[in-house]
Amino acid sequence: MRIEVRNVSKAFGGIRAVRDCSLTVEPGTITGLIGPNGAGKSTLFDIIAGFTRPDSGRVLLDGRDITPLPPHRRFHLGLYRTFQIPRIFARMTVEENLLVVPPHQPGENLLVSWFLWPRVVRREREIVRRAGEVLERLGLWRLRDALAGELSGGQKKLLEFGRVLMSPCRTVLLDEPGAGVNRTLMARLAGLIAELAHEEGWTFCIVEHDMDLVARLCDPVIVMAEGTVLTQGRFDDIRRDRQVIEAYLGGTLGAEAAP
Repeated sequence: MRIEVRNVSKAFGGIRAVRDCSLTVEPGTITGLIGPNGAGKSTLFDIIAGFTRPDSGRVLLDGRDITPLPPHRRFHLGLYRTFQIPRIFARMTVEENLLVVPPHQPGENLLVSWFLWPRVVRREREIVRRAGEVLERLGLWRLRDALAGELSGGQKKLLEFGRVLMSPCRTVLLDEPGAGVNRTLMARLAGLIAELAHEEGWTFCIVEHDMDLVARLCDPVIVMAEGTVLTQGRFDDIRRDRQVIEAYLGGTLGAEAAP
């Protein structure tokens, strides 16, 4: 699905976190969204996902204006947002964290539970089977009965991505998927993201500070600075852009791009 952000602005206490920002995430791409700390990336994600209402501008999903819609409505339209710190149910098992995700479960309806119990059982079996497939795909099957709160930081990131896979969504905003994840788990997650995008047509927009990961996964890359889009293009081009180097003030990207 195509995400379009049109002239969006948002201020908090007089400070403009996002300023007249416009960008497009094309269907089937892995689009990187990078920029120095305070550039407005996470605020923009919150606006796209519906957690924050913009002061002005619009957000469109496949041409539909979703600006007034709350997050759960956007979820049902196919848009999912993850967070830098995984939001999981710590006192539930790994498997249970996946089982609660699929919407429209018939067992949630009291009358259906009373009068159409076989339907409830069939759907629950389908969801359990799907959860098993996801756990196998992520390498978390042996931890299915462990409490989610006992997982390592990297395993929690994998679990959160598993919740994405359990959802009906195919357009995903990933907020720093590499943060706190070791190289082995990150390679597994990056491979899965690439597979879903290139082979199954999923759409990803990724906020990430790991430039190696961005270079390996993302095309195009959009650079934000001071709440708006500075430039965009292929990573090899934007890493040599003088505006980008100056925005990072000689940080990692600038050091790599300097002649």
